[in-house]
Amino acid sequence: MANGILVIDKPAGWTSMDVCAKLRGVFHEKRVGHGGTLDPMATGVLPIFIGRATRAVEFTEKYDKEYIAELKLGVITNTQDITGEVLEVRPVQASRERLEEVLEQFRGDIMQLPPMYSAIKINGKKLYELARKGREVERPARPVTIKALELLDQQGEDLYTIRVRCTKGTYIRTLCHDIGQALGCGGCMSSLRRTETAGFTLEPDCLDGAYTMDQVLAAEHPEELLLPVDYAFRDLPALVIQGRPVVLARNGAPFPAKAPQGCRNTWHDGGLCRIYDGPRNEFLAVGRYVGQEIKIVKSFFEV
Repeated sequence: MANGILVIDKPAGWTSMDVCAKLRGVFHEKRVGHGGTLDPMATGVLPIFIGRATRAVEFTEKYDKEYIAELKLGVITNTQDITGEVLEVRPVQASRERLEEVLEQFRGDIMQLPPMYSAIKINGKKLYELARKGREVERPARPVTIKALELLDQQGEDLYTIRVRCTKGTYIRTLCHDIGQALGCGGCMSSLRRTETAGFTLEPDCLDGAYTMDQVLAAEHPEELLLPVDYAFRDLPALVIQGRPVVLARNGAPFPAKAPQGCRNTWHDGGLCRIYDGPRNEFLAVGRYVGQEIKIVKSFFEV
């Protein structure tokens, strides 16, 4: 039975659910989920959670994401990326220096209007379903934080490569569209590659580096590519228990505990921790320290 995390370098043309569907067959496991949707045109880091590890997906939302995107100036589309219907083509007169100036207004905390071609629901309807019917509805702008926005390269007068580090819920194609609007010539996203999400990267030489689908499909023992479930919580302090607390934890009940030695700075009331069954050397659960006891937040051992 497969349990673990597989970091995929998603190919263009695949949906995130396409990847999950393919891996259900590879691992003969129905429980397969992903940690953050990528549009079909996008490539890059897509963490896949398999088996009991699917219970960890909800914990991936707090992490920042990083992207390398191409900004195509002078072209406005209905989807805000190059795959959409071209609505308008404008001449590009903005210089690189002017673009650098405009980028400054998009750094930090900003309000972003979600695109119509998105899965956000308004009155129970997904926006993209309405957009495909030619409808546009009012939707509220949402706060997002652009923690880094860097101009990396320029190809010609209208194509730029940018690096974006942002909080969850940020639409990079909307960012490209809005930058184009601020320049007065319009713009759209012409390519997108996610380089980091949920703490996972593309680096091939790292433990949490990504595999291509070809590598996974060619692997004789694909289960050997999986990271352990607790790797998703590697930044949390670890608590090893034994005796009566193990019995309580396995039944989802709170148990008394003190801060592990060496974890005083990261161990605080309301904080999360990893819980291990010491005698079995088994990852049991994620818990929350409340008062002088640990309350189980989510269990990960096979029942």
